[in-house]
Amino acid sequence: MRIAVVHKDRCHSKKCGRECIIYCPRVRTGDETIVIGENGKAIISEELCVGCGICIKKCPFDAIDIITLPEELEYPTHRYGVNGFALYGMAAPVEGKVTGILGENGIGKSTAVSILSGQLIPNLGNTDEKESSWDSVLEEYSGTELHDYLTKVSSGNVKVAVKPQYIDFIPKVFKGKVISLLKSTDERNVLDTYINELKLGPILDRDIDTISGGELQRVAIAACLCRKADFYFLDEITPYLDIYQRMAAAKIIRDISQISPVMIVEHDLAILDMLADNVHVAYGKPSVFGIITRTKGVRVGINQYLEGFLAEENVRFRDYSVTFETRAHRSDTDRETLFEFPAFKKSYGDSFRLNVKGGTIKAGEVLGVVGANGIGKSTFAKLLAGVEVPDEGKLSSTVKIAFKPQYIKTDSTDTVEFMLRRTTSRFDTSYFLHEIIEPLSLEPILQSSVSQLSGGELQRVAIALCLAQDADLYILDEPSAHLDVEQRVKLARVLRRHAESSGSGVLVIDHDIYVIDMISERLLVFDGTPGVSGEAVGPFDMHEGMNYFLKELEITFRRDKSGRPRINKPGSYLDREQRSIGSYYYSDISKS
Repeated sequence: MRIAVVHKDRCHSKKCGRECIIYCPRVRTGDETIVIGENGKAIISEELCVGCGICIKKCPFDAIDIITLPEELEYPTHRYGVNGFALYGMAAPVEGKVTGILGENGIGKSTAVSILSGQLIPNLGNTDEKESSWDSVLEEYSGTELHDYLTKVSSGNVKVAVKPQYIDFIPKVFKGKVISLLKSTDERNVLDTYINELKLGPILDRDIDTISGGELQRVAIAACLCRKADFYFLDEITPYLDIYQRMAAAKIIRDISQISPVMIVEHDLAILDMLADNVHVAYGKPSVFGIITRTKGVRVGINQYLEGFLAEENVRFRDYSVTFETRAHRSDTDRETLFEFPAFKKSYGDSFRLNVKGGTIKAGEVLGVVGANGIGKSTFAKLLAGVEVPDEGKLSSTVKIAFKPQYIKTDSTDTVEFMLRRTTSRFDTSYFLHEIIEPLSLEPILQSSVSQLSGGELQRVAIALCLAQDADLYILDEPSAHLDVEQRVKLARVLRRHAESSGSGVLVIDHDIYVIDMISERLLVFDGTPGVSGEAVGPFDMHEGMNYFLKELEITFRRDKSGRPRINKPGSYLDREQRSIGSYYYSDISKS
């Protein structure tokens, strides 16, 4: 089975020499294997294509993918038209359980949810029919665990509550106060409980378009779970939430799963591991095809996904393993001090005050920054970057700083390549290609308009724009938001290599503990009362800093036999033993 996919957003027949047609061997023999459609985009006949791959290599915009699939994948669950994305397999909700879907961005997870929620009738690969029929779908799934559920969906007897991935669209469709939005969704009379557990009280009377990303994320979670539904789906609950808020959200999701099945897509493995009962692994090639496996135990599923090998299916879908290094964080490295920031203070009237005691950032190191939301981390970054000025204390103006903010604007119509070329003169160098563009997977979107990028794509572009600048210190505020697991691991490598090769300092603020663990050499911890006051403590070496931070969180970490960091179940044997000796972060007893 061969599928050909033309990425219509990258196909620019008016800008190229139509190399896909000129060099196609079948076209040269007289067949119309590739033609240009009425919309100016290439159309490839999968029946005539011999899979030579010449058009893939000749296309200047990387707009073509041709994949040969195993015979058993002859019939997809759904395909988006001729030369469109194809999804194989299907996820299934389970009563009384939280089911996770783990996979790269663009692999079909949202398509599966659209089918399960009744928003999309799968066409079973038949792109010729204008409208799909539930009758053929039910016949296809007859005798499977999904048949009964899809029968209810097809008859309109399933009500679904969905929390979308990109919450920034919410203020565009709803105008008014936060409390008005939440009251309109409170079909289960649980609003007061969720307001308390997600700490939404202080923002209830604010307009929805004035609250922060973290506040909007918590409002979206509460609005979804307040609805009375037969099936709940939450697409990425963690972006912009601190670890305290992630734990609170996980708790209420676990509670509601006892009432109705819950399905989540999540890239924070610590939260997915703790929250889900089982997972479906989704693999394939992003924007080309995706395959969703049968359900697996959460520990087994996550480890197989990281390894890139599915034992039950006997499928290796990645030629390398995603590994979490069991490296000893350097505490005795003799590095030169790059930047010494003095003690300084910043206040915003009587509403918030930040106190920083001072510290150092060293050349060639990645300094991790952790702490709750609303405690001054982003304010600290803006002060270092010169975006804001402290009330007391003076920061050096001789250090060149590149800054990636937490929230990224998307109103530019420039292409990604144009923005990068405007930022750096090194765009055409092999260093920039191999150290920035390739690991951040930017090649396919270089000709795309920035305003049309997804959240994950925009995040990677913002990281590249920051690293493209000539600076002594690079500050990145929440660079892991909307990135999938593999992209987060690549991000860690990119930032560590950039710090080492340039001799610059890199300061990373993030709430994904795994990212902080992979990336950091030292740790700066923010303590205090969110929204009232914050204080920077440290920098510490990693073991001391993480122990301090995790003790505040009241969670303990261990590594399993695969080397993957895991949160101990509260009250478990390992949790109690690590607490008893005051070792919250990778004690020797947790390595077995």
